[in-house]
Amino acid sequence: MAAIASLQAIHLNFGRRGSIRCGISEPSGEPAPVGQKTRYNDGLAERVFMGLFARKMDKFGGSKKKNEMKEKGFWDYDYESFVEVSKRVMQGRSRTQQQEVVREVLISMLPPGAPEQFRKLFPPTKWAAEFNAALTVPFFHWLVGPSQVIEVEVNGVKQRSGVRIKKCRYLENSGCVGMCVNMCKIPTQDFFTNEFGLPLTMNPNFDDMSCEMIYGQAPPAFEDDPATRQPCLADICSMSNPSSPICPKLQA
Repeated sequence: MAAIASLQAIHLNFGRRGSIRCGISEPSGEPAPVGQKTRYNDGLAERVFMGLFARKMDKFGGSKKKNEMKEKGFWDYDYESFVEVSKRVMQGRSRTQQQEVVREVLISMLPPGAPEQFRKLFPPTKWAAEFNAALTVPFFHWLVGPSQVIEVEVNGVKQRSGVRIKKCRYLENSGCVGMCVNMCKIPTQDFFTNEFGLPLTMNPNFDDMSCEMIYGQAPPAFEDDPATRQPCLADICSMSNPSSPICPKLQA
């Protein structure tokens, strides 16, 4: 989700290249094949981030199920409940309203003046794009699963400012195209590009659930983005409308 933008500012002084295994419980240490749900073994740090973001998001959530009426404690959130909070945020909101909620959550996570400091530390250069790509891999495995830095081409220049997410944990657990686009892709792109001044494009692949992030590349307009014209993942999304050619959450 767009939590990437917020935590990126928190971890400005850290970085590590390469891919990591993300606490995956699968014998192979890799995400499960498409059609199977990947098992994770979340540690203390992962639960801290889940609780932190879920509690922030929960303030914007809609009505809860009867068995969820009691307010959760910080340590009561796991990844499934984190995704459930995201689903409730979607309820009764247009796509732009969903994106604005994510923006408000991100802003609330940052210390005063953080976007301005980010712009000073990371002007839109090749180095800044590559550095932020390197940060994404170790610090956001809890959110999206294992990833690795890759070489991409930005404005005709080859650079290692791409990140390939092998099988996005958020998409895998939500199963929802609308949640991917409205609550991760678009707000994260917008936050980096407009708040932090570092262009970012995210290209989710709904066939294999991978995703490519390209730091330094300006995102396309909503109406020109192929991700905004995707149908529901009818086989796995509990909110799907199989008869609609485009996910309804992308049309509202």
